[in-house]
Amino acid sequence: MTAAPFKDRARVDAYDKVRGTTQYAADIQFPRMLYAMTVPSHVAKGRMTAIVTDAAMQVPGVVRILTPTDFPPPPEPTGEDGPPPPPPTLEMKIAYRGQPIALVLAETLEAAVQGAEAIRQRFADAPFSSVIDSEGSEREPVEDWVAGNSEQAMAGAVTTIEASYESPTQHHNPIELLTTTAVWADGRLTIYECSQGVNVTKGSVAAALRLDPAIVDVKSAYIGGGFGQKGLPQRQTALVAQAAILTGRPVKLVLPRGQIFHVATYRPNSRHKVQIGVDATGKMIAANYHAEHEQSRTGFFSPAEYHESPIRMYGIENYRGTAANIRIDRQAPGYMRAPHPQASCFAFESAVDELAYKLGRDPVAFRIENDTQIDHKTGNPLSSRFLNECLIEGARRFGWEKRSDAPGSMKAADGTQIGWGVAAGCYPSMMPPAIATLRINANGSTRFATSGHEMGQGIRTAIAAILIEGLDISTDKLEVVIGDTTAAPQHMTAGSWGTAGAIPGAAKAVERMRAAVAELLEGRQVAGNLHQQLASVRRPFLQVEVSELGPGQNADAIAALRQGGFVVAGPEYPEFTTMSYIAHFVEVRIEPRTRRIRMPRVVSIADCGRVVSPRTAGSQIRGGVVWAFSAALREATEIDRRFGGYLNNDLADYVVAVNADIGEIDVGFVDKPDPLANSVGLKGLGEVAMVGASAAITNAVFHATGKRLRELPIRIEHLL
Repeated sequence: MTAAPFKDRARVDAYDKVRGTTQYAADIQFPRMLYAMTVPSHVAKGRMTAIVTDAAMQVPGVVRILTPTDFPPPPEPTGEDGPPPPPPTLEMKIAYRGQPIALVLAETLEAAVQGAEAIRQRFADAPFSSVIDSEGSEREPVEDWVAGNSEQAMAGAVTTIEASYESPTQHHNPIELLTTTAVWADGRLTIYECSQGVNVTKGSVAAALRLDPAIVDVKSAYIGGGFGQKGLPQRQTALVAQAAILTGRPVKLVLPRGQIFHVATYRPNSRHKVQIGVDATGKMIAANYHAEHEQSRTGFFSPAEYHESPIRMYGIENYRGTAANIRIDRQAPGYMRAPHPQASCFAFESAVDELAYKLGRDPVAFRIENDTQIDHKTGNPLSSRFLNECLIEGARRFGWEKRSDAPGSMKAADGTQIGWGVAAGCYPSMMPPAIATLRINANGSTRFATSGHEMGQGIRTAIAAILIEGLDISTDKLEVVIGDTTAAPQHMTAGSWGTAGAIPGAAKAVERMRAAVAELLEGRQVAGNLHQQLASVRRPFLQVEVSELGPGQNADAIAALRQGGFVVAGPEYPEFTTMSYIAHFVEVRIEPRTRRIRMPRVVSIADCGRVVSPRTAGSQIRGGVVWAFSAALREATEIDRRFGGYLNNDLADYVVAVNADIGEIDVGFVDKPDPLANSVGLKGLGEVAMVGASAAITNAVFHATGKRLRELPIRIEHLL
């Protein structure tokens, strides 16, 4: 574990990105490439009975149209005497509006689009439930999260608060669209895709097309924003892969944003009922929390996880968390940055703020006084927790002592209402196993290959920091290879575990390389850096391979990683729990006539263990705060109840924060290594950066106006 903080280094990929030379998945080109376009279902539920392709095939440039008959039938029954599988049929069950029903292949993108628009569909449609309160929606309770006895403790509480909160349906909208390019050559399938989980993609495509996974390679060198949308298998990948196999030509598909809204995962509409009780000393002693969210008929995105952060925010020993899916007829929701804690900490931290005001307590002091070092869900200690340090430092930087306590009491000379709000957040810190290969060449180049994906969060820069600080190598020829199943086994990069997976492995590779160099030189003093030393002893290269495990994992985890398994550990490790923490302080200004809300300044202080790359870590927090502003005051996906689709499915109508909305964001770190999480002492940051910031904004709106708003997003009309 490093004792000194890391240096603030520039991004290793910044120069290529600003010059436009970085290649993303959609930039990949091949000779004789065909362009594809999917055809979405026009109904929300039912059965496709026919698809008319004659007019589409007459479009100049259209080469082929793939329908359900072009794909393998369902797997045969396992029993020896089972009936044979039915032959492929055009009939297809429709589970949601926008479900792909055909794929048009053409010599040009324009021809593919024109061909897709010429296809006619016939359906036997069925009644459907489009939103959480639709007739026909089905409530499905899931497992409870329980610590202590909240019923008994709540009965003895001196003061309680109870309120309901709601977060809307929201879509990720990364700038890079979903895209897949597939190449079938020499008996191998190679897929180039914007994926946060190339091993997951490899396995899912092999299973869907009944291929040996050993002949499938997936590459995702750079991702133009993922935020969870590109973590799970994407619906278009197997379609494009099959098209490449059937035609023998490379095939590329770039999905339009409107189709992405209808086929990709999203943040579900969720509802939260929070009750908190305190004793006579002001200590929070009990919490009851029910959460529910919209879910597809077969989706697995569990609402139970809304409790993973609130139960570990404070020293509340008695907690009962219940949850339910509300199953409807849209595509499945999924992970979107700070997936469950964005909504749950908005609700819980709003309730904590309400409770502080009800008790007449300062919201910062109230949180500090309810500190804990124990995970009351498991009874194990927290490996490290510096939330109070975040609150104290944030309050100092923000100037919290100058705040006027009474809501509505702070105004500018022109009548603008000023509000100061605070909220905290936490997020599980997890760690996957990793396999890494480090090769140093006498020609001045270095290659490091490991598990991980670069979504813009700076994982390459963090890896480079470990290698450069630990080894005397040339920096201009350092290659970091990630997101490539041909270079190393790949885990999914999500949940803030990307750096925790790559960096400890890189640190171990540095130590192994140092030992290998020492063994090679056998005590000889050879001048120059490592490249020059290898050249001097006539060794063309030196290579080491290492593997690293998360706490509590064994060799089985490495074996599972090699097979493409999902083997992430934490945050509940055998003897401790590891969480990352953050505190946000926000100032809002509300214009007296238009009621427009501005956010001139924010202070955010994070406890994410050792900070390996200060430059990219600061960027993560600023991005999280901007997105939290957008989630609190701008973003909501509008559902068309009549047809089951999305109305604002483009960047013109899906409103997000812009530069004019955001003021100064002052970022700081506790930067104390976690002694138990891993060898470097780091914890996750990308997800926790956003957690609690929306609550801090809405708490500031309450302080400015005296009006408590419990439904996101807050609109101008809510303040009229």
